Amino acid sequence: MSQDAASDDLLASASGVPSELPLDETVQPREHFIPLRKAELVTLLANDKTLSTEERQQFLELCQLVGSTIHFDYHRKLEELKEAYFSLDPDVDERTREASSPAQEEQQAGIVFQKFGQMMERANFRKLSSEEVHTSLESASHWGLNLNVDFKIFERLDVYARGDVLGKRKVRTWQKWYRETTIDVPTYQRLAVAFRLAEESPLGPREAAVPHHRPIAMKLFKNIPKVDLEMLLPGTRVKMTLLDQGKIWIPTLSGVGLALFKLFTRAAATALAGFSGMLGFLILLAGTIGYGVKAFMGYLNTKDKYQLSLTRSLYFQNLDNNAGVFFRLLDEAEEQEFREAVLAWWLLWRQANGGDDGGWTAKQIDRAAEKLLRERCNLRVDFEIEDALDKLRRMNLIEALPGGKWRVASISAALYELDRAWDNFFTYHQAPQESPKKNVLRVLQAA
Repeated sequence: MSQDAASDDLLASASGVPSELPLDETVQPREHFIPLRKAELVTLLANDKTLSTEERQQFLELCQLVGSTIHFDYHRKLEELKEAYFSLDPDVDERTREASSPAQEEQQAGIVFQKFGQMMERANFRKLSSEEVHTSLESASHWGLNLNVDFKIFERLDVYARGDVLGKRKVRTWQKWYRETTIDVPTYQRLAVAFRLAEESPLGPREAAVPHHRPIAMKLFKNIPKVDLEMLLPGTRVKMTLLDQGKIWIPTLSGVGLALFKLFTRAAATALAGFSGMLGFLILLAGTIGYGVKAFMGYLNTKDKYQLSLTRSLYFQNLDNNAGVFFRLLDEAEEQEFREAVLAWWLLWRQANGGDDGGWTAKQIDRAAEKLLRERCNLRVDFEIEDALDKLRRMNLIEALPGGKWRVASISAALYELDRAWDNFFTYHQAPQESPKKNVLRVLQAA
């Protein structure tokens, strides 16, 4: 690991940023996501001591062409997502929104959720099952409150997570005499939520610009403890625990019961005492009820403190909303595809080509990639070899061999293939004759 990476680890441990889970894979399986910047991976591979100066320069040029090719493809995906989401974006200017029927909106909503799921898969997020979501909601938060989520307000709710780690949180417990202690908290480094409210949801806008219009909301967060998942959902209500209810009702009811008992058993004495006796009884009753009111106000104060802590926390943990989620996650997915493709190609170029048949199987590439990331970057990753090979096949950068093996040609041949493919993205320059319509379009484009 580099010195900068070591410094980052030191800062992370000091600031409470979540650390990686234990290396025991029975505790938590490895993820496909490679937490390494594109530039860091290129630098790591380009600085390999076995590369000559010319090979290093050619490899950097190859990375630039691969990155440009993937970026061009993702630009098209982004335009498709923007077009699909436009009519359902809560933040869009209502003056530009086109009117659509409820049936059209339903169809478009299905397309948006489908494309959103595909994007999350490319960014190596995992969709949480209903069981996982409900398990998180059943646990009390570390703020000391139970929250209740009404799922009936959602027409559809999808939750995606990435980076299952152990975070740190400071709490005070009676076991430690309310001294501040640091505990480990299972945490999602990234959590995305996409939902559409039901038609009769009380949380919908009361005065919508478009009747019956129900947009799709998207949220992206960082470093969210699993037990606090419910705090990200709308319609969450604080639920009183049995202990909270006991603090309020037991003293109140017992006091009232005691006062009534004294009233009936000592009715005569009270009557004889006159005004002074009745005043004492009322003071006793008011004190009992006042104690219950005090306990209830203490509960409300705890609830207000939770809401304040929640607001402060989400202010820093919210990464993006609605269309901004698309931009951020598509960028992450693009970088992930680049890392997978470049790493797999480099291993075939520098290591597999040295064998007798000049090729490796997918399993060999997969193991070599995971070993390199583990030994040189201290990252335990489940390398997604099939995705990497699929991208390299589509770019014509690898060749299939008998026995399920793969190999690459020379780096010069790879640069030629990438350059040829880039030139052929638009083929207007290859047309021997153009119709008048095409000529007019060319003039308009030039203008």
